[in-house]
Amino acid sequence: MWKKTKVTEYTADGQMIIRKRSKVPGVMITQYVEELPEGKSTPDFIRKPIALTIQEGKFAFFKAIVTGDPTPTVTWARNNGEVTDPEKYQCTYDPVSGEHMLQMPNVSTDHADTYKCYATNEFGKAVVTTTLNVIEVGFKKSKALQESRTAPRENATQFKKMLKPRAEREKPEKKEGELDEKFWELLLSADKKDYERICAEYGVTDFRWMLKKLNEIKKEREEQQALYIERLSNLKHIEVKGIGMAQFEFDMELKDPNSKIYLYKDGVMVPFDDEVDVKHNLRQIGKKFVFTVKDLLPEDAGLYQVDVEGVNVFSTDFKIPTVDFLVKIQEVKAMEREDAVFECVLSHPLPNITWMGKNAPLEQGEKYDIIVSEDKLIHRLVVKDCMQVDKGIYVAVAGIKSCSAWLVVEADNDPSMHGKKKARKTTQAGGSGVDLQKIAQEQQAILQKEKEERMEAIQKAKEEKEAAEKVAVDTGSGCVGKEKKNDSTKALSGLDKGSGQDSSGRNVPVEDVPAQDSPVKDGLDEDVSAGDGTESQTKKRIRTGPLVPDTIIDPGVHFTSGLEDIKAILGNSAEMVCKLSSENCDGIWYKDGKKLSSTDELVISKDGAYHKLKIHKCQEEDAGKYRFEADGRKTEAMLVVEDPPRFDPEALGEFSKPVIVKAGEKATFKMPFVGRDPMKVQWYKEGEELLDDTNVKLEITPNHSRLLLSKCQRRDTGEIKIKIKNEFGTIEAFSQLIVLDKPTPPQGPVDVIESSAHCIDFKWRPPKDSGGSPVINYNLERQQVGRNTWKKIGDIPGDPPGYKDTDVDHGRKYCYRIKAITAEGVSEVMETDDIQAGTKAYPGPPAAPKVVSAFKDCINLAWAAPANTGGTNIVGYNLEKRKNGSNLWSQVNPVDEPIKEKKYAVKDIVEGLEYEFRVAAINFSGAGEPSAPSDFVFARDPKKPPGKVIDLKVTDSTYTTLSLAWTKPKEEEGVQDEAKGYFVEIRPAENPEWHRCSTNAIIMTSYTIKGLKSMAMYWVRVIATNEGGEGEPQDLDNYIIAMPPPVRPRFTDAKMKSFMVVRAGNSARVNINFEASPMPDITWLKDGMPVSKRVTISNAEGGSQLLIPSSERSDTGVYTIIVKNLVGQETFSIEIRVTDDPKPPGPVELQENVPGTVTVSWTPSPDEKRDDRLHYMVSKRDSIKRTWVTVADHLFNNNFTAVNIMPGREYRFRVYSKNDMGLSEPSESPTWGITRKKDKYTVNMPTSKGCSFETPPSFTVPLKTHTSPESYECYMSCAVRGDPAPHVTWYRNNISLNTNSNYYISNTCGVCSMLILRVGPKDTGEYKVIAENRLGRAECSTNLTVRGTSLTCEAPDSSEESAAAV
Repeated sequence: MWKKTKVTEYTADGQMIIRKRSKVPGVMITQYVEELPEGKSTPDFIRKPIALTIQEGKFAFFKAIVTGDPTPTVTWARNNGEVTDPEKYQCTYDPVSGEHMLQMPNVSTDHADTYKCYATNEFGKAVVTTTLNVIEVGFKKSKALQESRTAPRENATQFKKMLKPRAEREKPEKKEGELDEKFWELLLSADKKDYERICAEYGVTDFRWMLKKLNEIKKEREEQQALYIERLSNLKHIEVKGIGMAQFEFDMELKDPNSKIYLYKDGVMVPFDDEVDVKHNLRQIGKKFVFTVKDLLPEDAGLYQVDVEGVNVFSTDFKIPTVDFLVKIQEVKAMEREDAVFECVLSHPLPNITWMGKNAPLEQGEKYDIIVSEDKLIHRLVVKDCMQVDKGIYVAVAGIKSCSAWLVVEADNDPSMHGKKKARKTTQAGGSGVDLQKIAQEQQAILQKEKEERMEAIQKAKEEKEAAEKVAVDTGSGCVGKEKKNDSTKALSGLDKGSGQDSSGRNVPVEDVPAQDSPVKDGLDEDVSAGDGTESQTKKRIRTGPLVPDTIIDPGVHFTSGLEDIKAILGNSAEMVCKLSSENCDGIWYKDGKKLSSTDELVISKDGAYHKLKIHKCQEEDAGKYRFEADGRKTEAMLVVEDPPRFDPEALGEFSKPVIVKAGEKATFKMPFVGRDPMKVQWYKEGEELLDDTNVKLEITPNHSRLLLSKCQRRDTGEIKIKIKNEFGTIEAFSQLIVLDKPTPPQGPVDVIESSAHCIDFKWRPPKDSGGSPVINYNLERQQVGRNTWKKIGDIPGDPPGYKDTDVDHGRKYCYRIKAITAEGVSEVMETDDIQAGTKAYPGPPAAPKVVSAFKDCINLAWAAPANTGGTNIVGYNLEKRKNGSNLWSQVNPVDEPIKEKKYAVKDIVEGLEYEFRVAAINFSGAGEPSAPSDFVFARDPKKPPGKVIDLKVTDSTYTTLSLAWTKPKEEEGVQDEAKGYFVEIRPAENPEWHRCSTNAIIMTSYTIKGLKSMAMYWVRVIATNEGGEGEPQDLDNYIIAMPPPVRPRFTDAKMKSFMVVRAGNSARVNINFEASPMPDITWLKDGMPVSKRVTISNAEGGSQLLIPSSERSDTGVYTIIVKNLVGQETFSIEIRVTDDPKPPGPVELQENVPGTVTVSWTPSPDEKRDDRLHYMVSKRDSIKRTWVTVADHLFNNNFTAVNIMPGREYRFRVYSKNDMGLSEPSESPTWGITRKKDKYTVNMPTSKGCSFETPPSFTVPLKTHTSPESYECYMSCAVRGDPAPHVTWYRNNISLNTNSNYYISNTCGVCSMLILRVGPKDTGEYKVIAENRLGRAECSTNLTVRGTSLTCEAPDSSEESAAAV
């Protein structure tokens, strides 16, 4: 509790002012009168406003609750400015909660300030101060953007026009001949391998000049970045990641973690957030920054740049191809170990697309094959060796377009492969089901037609341009016209020279292609050789105009289809093809710069516009770079000659044949191969790799490999695979090993088809393993149960496995032995269970008889036939009766006259007696078991139905149950008889049908209906019944709602905390228990506003929980729960303060203002501004006492004056920061001391004599006599002293106990103790403690008596000691 302090002052006019501190920290109260009238009080704050840090643009508010009599008036103010603007500030008061609130609907940086809240009445004034900190949002860096956000606008188009691209970084006006700034931004963030591509796009050919200029810009940029960034690395450019999402990332270590980060797209600032569901998202993981663009659209393409405090750190260009799926991938159903194929066709060529499976990108490898057609329109994904784990959704992503389909893997239920690993299948499942090649050719023709139409438009525009120039020359002046014509011709010539294609034959704009004089080759060389071997001087080209020229010209002869890199297998043929736009143009082929001509192995041909180079039987020396030049244009491609492992087709066919051996023999597999070394050869059996072992031998040579399996067993049967791998690929071959052996025994149990007096017909299952050979015969033997001999039946055919034995005796049991016979031998014996030849089958019991009617001289019964007739027809029934209380059953019908029908009238009865009946069915085997007895019935005339129940009412109800009670109806002779039971019926309000709650009648006059639907309406009634029938129903007066009795919400916890302190980073959990009916609506608020998404709310019946998984300081606030239902509502508030260990204060300084005192002052802790409960504690230590003593606590200022400072002593002070979490590390002051002048004096010290402190042992506290109940603990202790420390020994009846593990003995600082955990009769006796050192010996003894035992206890050593104990 805070101490109140009072300071009395007087104003100029003599009025008294008393200043005092409130119980609430930070509240200062000013009292205007010396003594308050009775019952009156000065204003004070029950709840003060809490300091707030909030993001710009959010809703902010301060809350305060005041007290005082008379009721104070509350006003608000701020240090810098007014709070009178109604658009920015709104002051409200809630009379229910008593909260005064200052609201700021749209917070901006102008709101950041220190605010004060005043509470005033006629007796005084209370004031409290709080602060508002506003976090400036990254994408609102520009003041112009802030104004545009708050300015009125009609629609989003106007808002977009109001945005100013790069408001704080105006781009300099581009001069004629200068490159686009985007070119340098891309180079600064690109890898060196991408320089050539970027230069080609922007028409830059002077690479030395570019590198020099780039280094200058990079050096300048690094100097700017060094102001804010420690390190920048791992730059990953933007690319599509998954469906409709693109990402780029980099690692960046900031000098100031609070530095502002901005995102631009094409120079326009883009808003972003850390929420995952926004369009532009920034996620920081340690030092890694990941930017994500979701829900991709074509307009999302552009240059993305990231700035830190206005300095660019990363630029990346996002290009979205204009492509769509002509044929989408379709669902594939594949069997296990079969390959699955997904296929799609694109509208435009793409070298590769992204394949995804189970939300993870897929790559080329052993599991997946990604195949692209030559025209780059058809893309395939092959999922090899499908297993159950591979099933799921697979997605193809091309640019921002995607399509998906399921892969369904069906299990192979072949019973012969049960328990074995299935062999891999060579078939493929899936495919689109349409002719993809035809669709791709049609699309290729459409693209080619569009390209030709564009060329015709270019040619037509060129002709129109030339005609216009000719007219201009004819009509213009001679000299001027000639000059213009020359300029136009030069420009046209330059454009002709600049237009062309890149190395892949792709048409590019004029300004994007390097000059013919200086093609880009081998990195960034400045001078290169032309195709004819002549040297050409490099011409510096700088793009001076727009990307698309104003004049459209004919590009001349160009490549419509360039060369493509190909791979050929050693010894096979390879062909390179390119196509020119004109058929009347020849060209020259080069390999690695050398001109080629046709030979026997190399054929150069021309087919119209197609130019081909074909190499027969490729060798390793044929690999290299091939170039074709025609009319100043060229295209290049690489030929890679590979030598992967290969099998000879004949050897492969021979290897694929199964190898069949008998058990115990050896099996050999040999496979020749060719390929470039080194090659890795592996053998597998059923998918498991084989290594050299006792029975496994591997032989590997450069041209073949052999596998030898010795002592083969039947379990070795399976798939054999050889796998050969080198740097160019992998090849596999499969074979089968079949090991023949004798079969396993036939499988039981046998299935008996017929068991009669004349035959036994049964069958069995074939052996689980036939040993590799079919079953030819089965050998049978038979034994009659009770005899020791087996009779041989002989061999029977193997298919089907069954036998019919007609040589049987009725009622006898037989057992059979069965053996399977194959070409490889005879199996072990399978012995059947005993089978009986024919049995007597009696019928089963019928259902219990039902009483149809009862009279005083006749009872009518009926029953149902038994379900089990015993295999023959039912010929009749026997009916029996028994009186209530008797054990004897008597047959009703004559013994030799069974009842033919399933009903009977019993007349042999006595009026007034109670009977029960049972019935037994009879077939040709005899009478079966009797049925269960019927209900008891009286032999008397029928009764009258009862009347209505009385006083039907509801006694209790819940959401699922309803309890009823009623009174038994009255009995009136001749009108209504006594009720014997009741039926409760219920009907939902929307259903017209009544339903009975129980099948049997209820005996009690109360009942609970269960299983109701919460808050549903029901009609309820009760019907009384007896032997005479059912009476009239009694309904409730009104419908019933399934709910408990209405209860106003009430909190059930007696002690509920209203304040909680949580360490930052820990979880905060608030559990509130309540009772309410009906189920209330529960609302949680934080400072009067809905809680954020970070907060988890869990509601249950009778309770609610608020959970903050990882709390932050921004979670500090007052959380209010509102529990409301139809009856009323209840609220409860708890203040959660999230804080952390305080940081220590700054340096401590000492100053003496008054003699005998020291003023301690220190720099405030960094946490003081954001923790209003932080205070300080001061400790002192002097050179005499040498202990730290707390001299001040709960200090809210930054200085303290210590008194009683004595000269001649040295003092040191420590200052601690304190908050709700605890103490900080101390900040220590320098040593303080004032020298005291002393007179000199001389002290004559007497000569000291030596003193010895050694003493013999002695007991300061002796042992006490103990009496303990049996099986209880007993604790003995005494105290002994001596120097040197004596050795202590415990004895019982003169027997040492120090080594006895049943006693716990300890000696701590002279206190000797012994503990007996469970006292027994054997523990009775004398206990002695002996302490010894070299100066003497001391002893102490006592007796232990155990209650519940005799006083006589025999000692283990002598009878004398036993007598002494007695």
